Amino acid sequence: MRYLFILLFFTTSLSFAFQKEDPKVINSSFVVSGVCEMCKTRIEKGTLKIKGVKYANWDINSNNLSVIYNSRKIKLDSIKKNIAALGHDTDKFKAKDEIYNSLPECCFYKTNTPH
Repeated sequence: MRYLFILLFFTTSLSFAFQKEDPKVINSSFVVSGVCEMCKTRIEKGTLKIKGVKYANWDINSNNLSVIYNSRKIKLDSIKKNIAALGHDTDKFKAKDEIYNSLPECCFYKTNTPH
């Protein structure tokens, strides 16, 4: 019985030790160009499809994308590069013209003003 108690105590202690904040999970934000609700949907859904990204929220007014991701699975630059491949510029990567030009007209952030 005493060994069972010690084992139970040890297991419980270990479980609390592993509940500390995970250093590989990172919360970050950066600017992603866009202008409308369609942009918001494309940016958020496209970002969430990236392996390692757990959360994505893009604000139309500030163009700020907040992400939570696992740094062991994906690097921030890779996230930004994937977003540029969707047709939206980031601070580090620009969307290719062919991709940008294939966006709906309401999403042309280079010529449109925010709605």
